[in-house]
Amino acid sequence: MIAGYIAALLIGLTLGLIGGGGSILTVPVLVYLLRVDAVTATAYSLFIVGVTSLVGVYPKYRNQEVDLQDALLFGLPSLVSVFFTRRFIVPALPQQLWQVKGYWITKSDFLLLAFALIMIIAAFTMIRGKKAGDESFHKPHPFVLPFLGLCEGFTSGLVGAGGGFLIIPALVLLGNLPMKKAVGTSLLIIAVKSLLGFTGDLGHQVINWGLLLTVTALAVGGVLTGNRLSREVPSERLKKWFGWFVLLMGCFILWREGQAIFLAGSKK
Repeated sequence: MIAGYIAALLIGLTLGLIGGGGSILTVPVLVYLLRVDAVTATAYSLFIVGVTSLVGVYPKYRNQEVDLQDALLFGLPSLVSVFFTRRFIVPALPQQLWQVKGYWITKSDFLLLAFALIMIIAAFTMIRGKKAGDESFHKPHPFVLPFLGLCEGFTSGLVGAGGGFLIIPALVLLGNLPMKKAVGTSLLIIAVKSLLGFTGDLGHQVINWGLLLTVTALAVGGVLTGNRLSREVPSERLKKWFGWFVLLMGCFILWREGQAIFLAGSKK
């Protein structure tokens, strides 16, 4: 529990510093340290990341590090998509999906594995992507960001992630936003979308409010600290840190879940 609470501070610190990654930490922390079921953890993650991002976005808005136009173009389709996914698609998934060598892949296994694979793809995009804010880039067609918002909303709704690790590459590489402005814009989108997505779970999940609010309060303390630290770090360095962080977390979850499936199959 103590390790879980310390990690909750890191969730907020990550959100404040790089505008994403909070949910990448939240799901593993809830599942592996605080022993929350993976499906329930995806719901808790939306609330924790949503509240923390809402607190963290105000200082960035005050410093003119939020692009409201891109937030609207990307965020509204994402809102619709994440709510629909959490309300209808996730509850409809069966508990047991398919068998591998006599071992049943469950809904929880599938969500964590999908989470890890998406993280790894997004990480390579950021690490190897083109330079943020390059003026030789042009703004994308007005329908590109809404389409990406729909895709990102479905993905983050499915795996319970706020989506910063997907939103930031889209805003930096396709929206041509400087990294620091992409961070602030990402926090605004994450805050609204995650809290709306959580409302889709209220009728399907039993919520341990004591645990949920404790982790959220610690994460809020972390995001305020992260906001201050982010002013001292260059944008390009933030971008690389973000990519490597996501890659490491994705590989860890993939290894952990793959090992569990392999061991279970060997026993059978």
